[in-house]
Amino acid sequence: MKGDRGFRVPLFYAAVVILLTKLALLRYFLFGDIKWPRLAADASALLVLVCAVELLTPARVKVWAYGALNVIVSLLLFSSAVYFEHFGNVPTYTALYELHQVTKIKDSVESTIQWSHYWFFPDIVIAIGVWVYAAASSRRGGGYGRRRTASASPMYRVVLSVLLIVGIVVSTRFIQLGMPIENELVEAEDEGFLNYQVSSAIKAAKDNSIAAEGNTSEFVQQAVDLQATYPYRDKPGSAPAYFGNAKGKNVIVIQMEAFQNFPIHLKLGGQEITPVLNRLAGGSLYFPHIFQQIGQGNTSDAEFMSNTSIYPTAQIAMSTGYGDRNLPSLPRALQQNGYVADTFHVNDVTFWDRNKLYAALNFDHYYDKPYYKNDKFNSFGASDEELYRVAVDKLSEAGKSKQPFYGQLITVSSHFPFEVPKDRMKMTLPDNLQGTQLGNYLLAVNYTDYAIGTLIDRLKSAGLWDDTVLVLYGDHFGLQPNDNDPAQVSQALGIPYDPKVSRFNIPLIIHLPGERQGKVVDRTGGQLDIMPTVANLLGVKLADAGVTAFGHDLLNIDHNVVGSRYYMPTGSFINDDVLFVPGKGFDDGTAVDIRTLKPVKDLTPYRKDYDYILKLMELSDRYVRSLPKR
Repeated sequence: MKGDRGFRVPLFYAAVVILLTKLALLRYFLFGDIKWPRLAADASALLVLVCAVELLTPARVKVWAYGALNVIVSLLLFSSAVYFEHFGNVPTYTALYELHQVTKIKDSVESTIQWSHYWFFPDIVIAIGVWVYAAASSRRGGGYGRRRTASASPMYRVVLSVLLIVGIVVSTRFIQLGMPIENELVEAEDEGFLNYQVSSAIKAAKDNSIAAEGNTSEFVQQAVDLQATYPYRDKPGSAPAYFGNAKGKNVIVIQMEAFQNFPIHLKLGGQEITPVLNRLAGGSLYFPHIFQQIGQGNTSDAEFMSNTSIYPTAQIAMSTGYGDRNLPSLPRALQQNGYVADTFHVNDVTFWDRNKLYAALNFDHYYDKPYYKNDKFNSFGASDEELYRVAVDKLSEAGKSKQPFYGQLITVSSHFPFEVPKDRMKMTLPDNLQGTQLGNYLLAVNYTDYAIGTLIDRLKSAGLWDDTVLVLYGDHFGLQPNDNDPAQVSQALGIPYDPKVSRFNIPLIIHLPGERQGKVVDRTGGQLDIMPTVANLLGVKLADAGVTAFGHDLLNIDHNVVGSRYYMPTGSFINDDVLFVPGKGFDDGTAVDIRTLKPVKDLTPYRKDYDYILKLMELSDRYVRSLPKR
């Protein structure tokens, strides 16, 4: 047994110590500190992995097996730390489905990586160095010959088997205690990173089973019944305002990349950040209290929501997970009213599986990378100006045939890391913002605004402006929270900036043909509300078109509540008064007034909204999972 004691047992211990240290390091990156008692959750899961390697691999390949385990786990933890740095969420195994997207957003990923993230790899570098030295010494006859291996004794295997069972039992208990927690971040902290992956898989399997056992019409009725319990309208049954005001008109929806609401009407050194949008808002319906609701798919999830009014599940990008379905959608509803539906994006259509999403939504045509001249604006290639040039040319063809069109335009010129070519900059930054992410973001937003002006000019030249409803909204936040202290942003811009309310607040502007006198609609809303609002203006009844909306027409409700998850934990919501984020549950949650940005201490009035939004999102998930595949 000398071989066991002198070689295998230390290797086993070394693997446990090294990998547990790395799991502790991940806790620091994810949760800001290392609460040592909670390492028991990580240790139990790790014990299962290491014991399995020790028991199942032959002695002659043991070193390679442990090396492979270390490399795989280190890469997984490194990727998870980078992922959290960018998204603010603990990744689950479903994020692996999107690994092929990484090369397409290389600039964004590289900008997210911190030098401290590389602390997962020093031991691997040292081990490789030792191996190279040993191999070289062996070739020179330096005494590093082959090490003899010995089979493990029966008692040793019994001890390992007992440890394996203990690890499984303890991990199972941590998972059982953590699964009822709605807040994913708190759950991951309590369960440990590896156990959290198992918990997520169990929940997904359970949800899929429930959806498979039900049917779509059942979930539709449950959603209708549930929404009837919420007082969206003070006087139910009254005729909807604005219904059909733009009936038969063309529709162009611009999804603005990384566009928060705070730059609207903001001046910096006497310069307007968004002069075009400011003028447009003055003659349009402007909604200043709209909030992002995206999940793992980010921009593609925003497209999904604005076209379906269905919550993202937050477990997978909706384009990837549900691109094989027949999705009730705005394109389908408009096509029933004689419209042609086209969508435009300057990247390859396979980016975020849009080729699947656009088929699921039933767009007639998509215009991706080959249709645009690459003016090398950023890593995506073509600029917003080029996007608009192609879009107006293609949509004009539909206009000539007297067929109304729906055009969806996805911008990318303000994509992180917000690098605008110097010859395309349209404003000058003050010295204190030069070279900062905040300054670069404002330059990118300013260019996005300028490009929208060129679109409007093109629409007027093509004779389309007076027959087109123009809808503009942000897909998600831009300023990265770890790089922009709210107090410093407030000081630099002279405005209050809240790390959640201001970060997740996006603009929504709807311009109607012939509109001269604008209106500020002070209703809280989310991206799920865009589709019902647009449909009302076009005189389209969604229910008649077979569409079940989980959002609401913002022009015809007196109260609203919208749920959000992924960038905030499940159970988070925004209503007419507050943005609420749960702790382990409702009672230890926190709330901020969405207008004053002051903390709200009395949470009692909001428990019903919390319970309601949890049920609504659960029904939305069951509904989308039950939709038929193509």
